[in-house]
Amino acid sequence: MDKDAASVNLTRTDFLEAFMALSRSMMAADTSLPVLETTVGGVLREVAALDPDGIGLVSCAGEAANCRRLRFGELLEESELIARALLSRFDPGEHIAVWAPNLPEWILLQFGMALAGLVLVPLNPAYREAELRYALKQSKAAGIFYLPEFRGIPMGDCIRAVKPGCPALRCDVSLEHWQDFRAAGSAERALPEVSPDDPVQIQYTSGTTGAPKGATLGHRGLTNNGRFVVSSFGIEPGEAFFNPAPLFHVAGCVVGVLGSLACRASLVQPVAFDPGVALALIEQERVTTMGGVPTMLIAMMEHPDFKKRDLSSLRTVGIGGAAVPAELVRHIEATLGIDLIILFGQTEASCSITKTRPGDSPEDKSETIGLPLPQTAVQIVNPDSGKVVPPGVSGEICARGFGVMLGYHDNTQATAETIDAAGWLHTGDLGTMDDRGYCRIVGRIKDMIIRGGENIYPREIEEVLFTHPAVGDVAVVGVPDKKWGERLVAFIRLAPGGGAGGIGRVEGEELESYLRERLARHKVPREWQFIDELPMTTSGKVQKFALRERYALQNQSGSK
Repeated sequence: MDKDAASVNLTRTDFLEAFMALSRSMMAADTSLPVLETTVGGVLREVAALDPDGIGLVSCAGEAANCRRLRFGELLEESELIARALLSRFDPGEHIAVWAPNLPEWILLQFGMALAGLVLVPLNPAYREAELRYALKQSKAAGIFYLPEFRGIPMGDCIRAVKPGCPALRCDVSLEHWQDFRAAGSAERALPEVSPDDPVQIQYTSGTTGAPKGATLGHRGLTNNGRFVVSSFGIEPGEAFFNPAPLFHVAGCVVGVLGSLACRASLVQPVAFDPGVALALIEQERVTTMGGVPTMLIAMMEHPDFKKRDLSSLRTVGIGGAAVPAELVRHIEATLGIDLIILFGQTEASCSITKTRPGDSPEDKSETIGLPLPQTAVQIVNPDSGKVVPPGVSGEICARGFGVMLGYHDNTQATAETIDAAGWLHTGDLGTMDDRGYCRIVGRIKDMIIRGGENIYPREIEEVLFTHPAVGDVAVVGVPDKKWGERLVAFIRLAPGGGAGGIGRVEGEELESYLRERLARHKVPREWQFIDELPMTTSGKVQKFALRERYALQNQSGSK
């Protein structure tokens, strides 16, 4: 072949490859920002060296006026002390649980375990005895730190009850004895070398569809994920980041704790979310950036103190953890006057996978989940064939990159079902991608409702219902039906002032009519249930299985 012919052939090949890329829902990783070879403890040491006197943590217990402040230098000093105390009881690589609300000790344990080469197992403080036993036994936790009691749950009694059934658990430490534990570390004890490849957390999934699985996450994934997300919010060193998310969830301990640390921001951390306290802290600490879930922002905007507080410092809010209806996006931005960032991710990805950007159009913010994070590839595949679908066609969202978990702890089968041979994490979320790489969520594979052979995605119906002024929150589920296979039931929480007491058929008929004007008839629920609150996981996801169970119990008892 002569030179000119080879040149023509190469040009045709390049053209075909470019065309194929454009005809598939696949976004290659943006490599313009590097993945840093960092560990949790290494980031803390670096920040403490750069800014030892900067305020690293503002921990609020109850009222906004009751705050404890730690500088970055103090955070490192305390965390190294805790690391040495931990090593007086445990060996590097062992798994240690923390069962407590968002106390400053929680964060010190997170840093201390990372410095000691231990693996943190965060536990939901709302766990009951059976849930606690499952997590401790499945994670093979060697130790647990806990409060004696929290919100009526006798934690100490629960641990004593489950300990005989957890053979790996040999040490439990009540946080009421924190000072005694803290004093146990020897200043001469050397801390181990820790690698970015090492596991640092076993994070249990929300369990919305079954028993929780323990996602094992590494230092590199967590530190880079938090850094990429929070730095994109435009926060500057010394500014305040408000983190109302629970620390046992990746949104709290990765984006909140590690993201704000990487950006040298002051982490403003309430012990538990309260909308009134949140508003007071934003005003008091001149918070510029915050994260959270939609239900938190709704609660803040519906709080009687909302209009009394000076929230002018707040510039950016990142929300995720649940589907964010378009009408809610518009309402939040208009009401707060902020730049809203939509985040999509999951525990198995170290937290975030995609996000919208500051300055994105109102349409992109309200209708998409944005573009992939740096160093993260995303593709949309047909759930049955595994083939990448064309742009605009729905399929399963898959991600690959630095944040993908190391695997599910002690569950090789579930790991193989979730991460394929090419390293793609299968999220279980249905979505589409446009020709720019912006993604949209359609629903969950397991949430899809098949009625008379028609595939129905509850999110589409929920989006429309949320635009009705009387609807505060909504969830649509499928229940068994002898004729159609499944039928639709809508659960509605009314907005404040959105309707009178004793809501009944009239309001249901009104919403039915509202949907018929906007959706095909087969997508319109015929059954409506009005409830005070939707059952939620602490990460802000609706527990649709609980709604189905509620409905089934009502039918068994003969009531609706």
